[in-house]
Amino acid sequence: MKNLFWALLLPVFVVSCKKEESCPEVKVKAPDAEIAALRTYISGNSITATEDPRGFFYTINTAGTGSKPTACSGVSVNYTGKLTNGTQFDAGNNVSFYLSQLIIGWQEGIPLINAGGAITLYLPPSLAYGSAAVGSIPANSILIFTITLNAVY
Repeated sequence: MKNLFWALLLPVFVVSCKKEESCPEVKVKAPDAEIAALRTYISGNSITATEDPRGFFYTINTAGTGSKPTACSGVSVNYTGKLTNGTQFDAGNNVSFYLSQLIIGWQEGIPLINAGGAITLYLPPSLAYGSAAVGSIPANSILIFTITLNAVY
């Protein structure tokens, strides 16, 4: 499972950031067919989640009260990643990295909460790993991440 952490560092799309530059806004939207499939999964499983215009869904479990990250922030998180069949494919505690190095769904979703907050992200394939199989994650998978944002730096 720890090998998949490194897969998070190899996203399909990467936004590069430098500390001295302003952070570019992530502007990726999932295709309509992926959004429809994710919407079907959400409604079919009676999940209460908010649909983001970019094509993913999320549930803010705890908003948090600390700093709010940008796509170029460094963060420390606890997380679990699961497939829609409930199979856990990865997990980590107190893992630190820059959001700009991760999959688009994390770049777009984690900034919805503040440090101390927790969120569940429901990501369509194009905001996760797309058509590439990664480790035990099949190609074109909807992924579910439960993330606690410990710190922003």
